[in-house]
Amino acid sequence: MARDSQAALVALNRFGFGGRGGASGDLINAASDPRGFVKAELARPNGVLLEAPGLQSTPQLGQAVFAYQDQVKQAREAAKAAAPAEGGQQAPADQKPGLRRNLSLNATATEIAGQMAEAKPADNAAKPDAMQPNAAAPPAAKPAPQPLNVIQKTFRAEALARLQRATLVECGFTERLVVFWSNHFCISASKGELARIWAGAFEREAIRPHVLGRFADMLRAVEQHPAMLFFLDNQQSLGPDSRAGQNRKRGLNENLAREIMELHTLGVGGGYTQEDVTSLARIITGWTFAGRQGQLGTPGSFVFNTNAHQPGPQTLLGKIYEARGLAQGEAALADIARHPSTANFIVTKFVRHFVADDPPPALVARLRDVFVKTDGDLRVLATALVDSDEAWKAPLTKMRSPYDFVVASGRLLARVPEDPGGYLNNLNLLGQPLWSPAGPNGFPDTSAAWAAPEGMKLRLDIAAQMGARLGPNIDPLDLLEFVAADAASIETRKTIERAESRQQALALLLMSPEMQRR
Repeated sequence: MARDSQAALVALNRFGFGGRGGASGDLINAASDPRGFVKAELARPNGVLLEAPGLQSTPQLGQAVFAYQDQVKQAREAAKAAAPAEGGQQAPADQKPGLRRNLSLNATATEIAGQMAEAKPADNAAKPDAMQPNAAAPPAAKPAPQPLNVIQKTFRAEALARLQRATLVECGFTERLVVFWSNHFCISASKGELARIWAGAFEREAIRPHVLGRFADMLRAVEQHPAMLFFLDNQQSLGPDSRAGQNRKRGLNENLAREIMELHTLGVGGGYTQEDVTSLARIITGWTFAGRQGQLGTPGSFVFNTNAHQPGPQTLLGKIYEARGLAQGEAALADIARHPSTANFIVTKFVRHFVADDPPPALVARLRDVFVKTDGDLRVLATALVDSDEAWKAPLTKMRSPYDFVVASGRLLARVPEDPGGYLNNLNLLGQPLWSPAGPNGFPDTSAAWAAPEGMKLRLDIAAQMGARLGPNIDPLDLLEFVAADAASIETRKTIERAESRQQALALLLMSPEMQRR
């Protein structure tokens, strides 16, 4: 039984988010057939998709942002009009306490080739203060009513849907796959209002439908999604010889092209040059999204702007791509997805995430062959990982990321979140704010990144708070049976038994290797 429990612990921790408390029976179910328990989720492809009441599409959310920005602008103008003409000099707008943040939140629309919209970065809270009347205004003057901040409301709704799914699923393997690919093809919600409201929709639309599909399809969906185009500024990129480029005397923005090659596919040292980056940037000019005026399409939707596209054939990685408009870029992405360097880069990162910081070379080689032979079939790749002996024999030494930790804790405590606030606050505190990495390379995926003393101290603080709040009504030894049973180490069991209180025992359980390692 001990061997089965150990394999069950690997199944739940390495491939999922850990066992659920209550009467779930996850550890028992996993112990009966550990590999089958994990692979069962791969047979339910629709289970990866995420739908919840109130979650909207990217175009709908884009239009909501544009409408919200208009409302904020109108409210600001109304407040300005309400200020008295006499009775003291009016303070500049950027010095008014109530307006200062609103000006940062009121993203301005910049029309690229007359159509494209951008937004200035919003603060992390994205919640405008109520506008204050001028200090010299008579008592009867009232501040203009503020529009509802649809941006923050949407972000929280998307976060809650994701957290609830991760908390409720039986194993969590497909949700872990979503987290992996979402971090690989990351955007940052801190980029601005559009990025913040689109962060969840980006994952739902570009990542989830392809987690068990083909890598090439996910790649195209990601690079054509308005959230990625906005995050890496491709709506600003104009072909120098295009009509828009000649009229506006503006040129290429290589951000998206560079990250496609360096971070999304080939990897550093993958055989591309700066000339290839520039060529790809030319090829994907015109990939943008419709702005608030909707002259190219539904506001907030992906569009190909012919007027911004660099004309003519382009040479990329030694191959000539003829001038075929949108199809030119799609053909280039399809070839990059099948490049040998892409297979090596993706598989190495995949094995590092699930197995060990130093990926076993033999396992990487076998999965690379699987990736190439199946044309990037990600379901087959995931299955091959679960079928490998290395994935089960490697010790559970990888430190859980902050997201993994807070979700695993919620599962163990059988706490289905009804509000995302506590989770979001803890993720911010632990250095992994949801959908908000510091750069396009995403959050780190090694133990060293998350096992630093300061980070562990913060985890202990959070565990102590959970223990103080929930400990009196919970028996931590019972929870240890749910999470590990007889696979739990003697040291962990003795440590919990010696705790001075249930509150302390629960905090110690949450900080144990059985909860911190995967």
